[in-house]
Amino acid sequence: MLKVAFAGTPDFAAVALKGIMESAHNVIAVLTQPDRPAGRGQKLHLSPVKSLAMAQGIPILQHVTLKDERALAEVQAVQADVIVVAAYGLLLPHAVLAAPRLGCINIHASLLPRWRGAAPIQRAIIAGDTQTGITIMQMDAGLDTGPVLSISPCTIESAETGGSLHDKLATLGSQAIVHALNELEAGTLTPRAQAATGATYAAKLTKNDAQIDWNQSSFQIDRLVRAFNPWPTARTVWRGNPLLVWKMHALAEQSSAAPGTLVAIHRDGIDVACGQGQARLQEIQLPGGKRISIADFLNSRQLEIGERFAST
Repeated sequence: MLKVAFAGTPDFAAVALKGIMESAHNVIAVLTQPDRPAGRGQKLHLSPVKSLAMAQGIPILQHVTLKDERALAEVQAVQADVIVVAAYGLLLPHAVLAAPRLGCINIHASLLPRWRGAAPIQRAIIAGDTQTGITIMQMDAGLDTGPVLSISPCTIESAETGGSLHDKLATLGSQAIVHALNELEAGTLTPRAQAATGATYAAKLTKNDAQIDWNQSSFQIDRLVRAFNPWPTARTVWRGNPLLVWKMHALAEQSSAAPGTLVAIHRDGIDVACGQGQARLQEIQLPGGKRISIADFLNSRQLEIGERFAST
């Protein structure tokens, strides 16, 4: 049985933490980001990892940074055999990486070295990748550059969203880390260097990334819509108002209209001209409203062929 300290913050990490807690290993401490204000009332919000740790009575360490002496001393005092890291959100300095006797291992949601960085799930969908997976990696001082301990592939389905792929990979990551800890305890893990070529960077998501560019092809826009569902949600501008696009269907048929022009209206969707092909918008959301189908949208609003959806 290994003494495990777990470092993570969001739902993805909480799934892995739960898996370790249900295994033969002992979670002796949890590191998670400080509570953040959220919602209209800006009340302090506990991370999913903290909520789970509190429910199980596991000691919790919350620091803004791990670079000061007090934070390092607290991590060292835990005396963990290994630190498991999953979407923690803070950099681990060398002294923290060296604190556990078996080092620190990371659960990363891509097949490294492809999509190193903060948003591998969404970037893989946007790029049109057909496969991703979970990499269990021995951490070093670089950004997701450490030796690979195990790889668990996963297919990206044609209708995959950022949310559905997140959930699949969270479950896969939970299974993979428990298996890796078992092998780590048995001494049967064999680290191997990442491939020297093929590295890509998955930059952190922003709302600006989710802005639809109608000059792109309908298939590129479809990948954007799926990748950013549920957050930050693909968006355009309609009659001066921001419009969130939750679901669409890419059509190959080309229109002679300028990109962003409404060219057809159906009960199951409205067709907008793209740089190549057309986007049939199927589920949308206006400011202050709910996510609704185009059929419900048309019940209360009159659209006109030829009106424009803006890219900015």
